[in-house]
Amino acid sequence: MALIVQKYGGSSVADVEAMKRVAARVAETRNAGHQVVVVVSAMGDTTDDLLDTASQITTNAPDREMDILLSAGERISMSLLSMAVNELGVPAQAYTGAQAGIRTDSHFGRAQIIGMVPERIARAIRDGQVAIVAGFQGISKDEDVTTLGRGGSDTTAVALAAALHADVCEIYTDVDGLFSADPRIVPRAHRLRTISQEETLELAAHGAKILHLRAVEFARRYDVPLHVRSSFSEKEGTWISNRPANPELAGLVPEAALAHNQEELVEEPLISGIAHDRSQDKITVRGVPNEPGKAARIFEIVAEAGVNIDMIVQNIPVADQTRANLTFTLPAGDAQRALDALEAARGELAFQELRYNPDIGKLSLVGAGMRTNPGVSAKLFGALSEAGINIDLISTSEIRISVVTRLEDLDRAVQAVHTAFGLDSTESEAVVYGGSGR
Repeated sequence: MALIVQKYGGSSVADVEAMKRVAARVAETRNAGHQVVVVVSAMGDTTDDLLDTASQITTNAPDREMDILLSAGERISMSLLSMAVNELGVPAQAYTGAQAGIRTDSHFGRAQIIGMVPERIARAIRDGQVAIVAGFQGISKDEDVTTLGRGGSDTTAVALAAALHADVCEIYTDVDGLFSADPRIVPRAHRLRTISQEETLELAAHGAKILHLRAVEFARRYDVPLHVRSSFSEKEGTWISNRPANPELAGLVPEAALAHNQEELVEEPLISGIAHDRSQDKITVRGVPNEPGKAARIFEIVAEAGVNIDMIVQNIPVADQTRANLTFTLPAGDAQRALDALEAARGELAFQELRYNPDIGKLSLVGAGMRTNPGVSAKLFGALSEAGINIDLISTSEIRISVVTRLEDLDRAVQAVHTAFGLDSTESEAVVYGGSGR
């Protein structure tokens, strides 16, 4: 018997029929002799509908009240799914994030988990029940409802799996696992059978939407094996782990998915996948005095504005060695704060000009094998050159190369690089069952 945490996204529980399909899968897992904890997101567009309703009342809703409102979506899902599972003759009970013992800080809308006390969940599964938990939410030390922000339900599931010492955390979505690229852009993208946590972190951090970065970080920190698969099919998904899967899970998933040994990894492709990101902007600070401390002060000011920086490039024009140009990328929603902060410090920084470009896209090539293969960069840049795509910025790590291109060229860039590295599948095209890729 294994302890399995299953997480179902909004597209997996979008309507009554989808809810019944999920209930049947939960009941099947429980009837196979496993202990089951389920984490659910809000149904379909429920969260967007709640946001729209709030916007009709106020343009300045208090953060505390917004968290209470938005947590309602997951509560609806958990209670309905519990009813559906009970209807199949399997005992189940629903729990809010607070009832599940998810303790957070008080940063409404983006709370961080600071503690897990899942006593009621542990009792429920010991008593033979399925515990169904509302994702995306917790409770602060002041006993206020908090929400975890983007990817909150993924984070809830992995945190519960870690606290309960689960054998695996299954992330159910509307595609058949992690793919070598977004199948909506590259229909011939192939499903990754296994991938390391480090590679998954790089993909998640640089635009892949199936798993949120915080959830993968949690899984790596507490060594939680993840299995990403579709709730719309019975196909084998993708295993994310730095250790073999628990043999006790045989019978739940195809036996081939459990073979995660070094001998087989030798034949894995050099490149695991390609992530892309449309949600970044670019700022260039031109004519910065070329002297020690100026760059540091620029990034101190940006950090004080609460802005995270991604890629950074500095160059010194040949015509004027006394000045430098500093370019960086950042999340699109943070751009105005950064621009305002830098403009306010123009006198101190003595730069000549600020330039802002929202029309950029980032492509990231990820694979552990590139550590020892010097030909990866040449092949990447060659593929982009042959496709007539210009590169603006470049950033690298041991297992990743990222480039910034014009936004209008991004899809074509992903397709060209995917083909150049031999990642195109020779089998049938990938399917996005729910249309969202989540």
